[in-house]
Amino acid sequence: MIVRIMGEGQLDVADDDLPALNDLDSRLEAAIDSGDEETFRAALHSLLDNVRKVGTALPADSLEPSELVLPPVDATIDEVRAMLGDEGLIPG
Repeated sequence: MIVRIMGEGQLDVADDDLPALNDLDSRLEAAIDSGDEETFRAALHSLLDNVRKVGTALPADSLEPSELVLPPVDATIDEVRAMLGDEGLIPG
């Protein structure tokens, strides 16, 4: 799956890594629902750090369509809430 982290670029993430990322996505959703800025920030960092860890960066000039777009590390709770779909940021 091709994932774009806004402001950073694209990464190729293996389907086998999606369950762990979905767990982190659920934690992020819970933090957004609670409105707790500190918990939200930690959950967003965990999700993005994990995507960077398991993903393989694509060249900057790659024109692959992104199947998933994640917010930048400095996104606000409201910005991420607006990006959430019925299944969170990462469809399950």
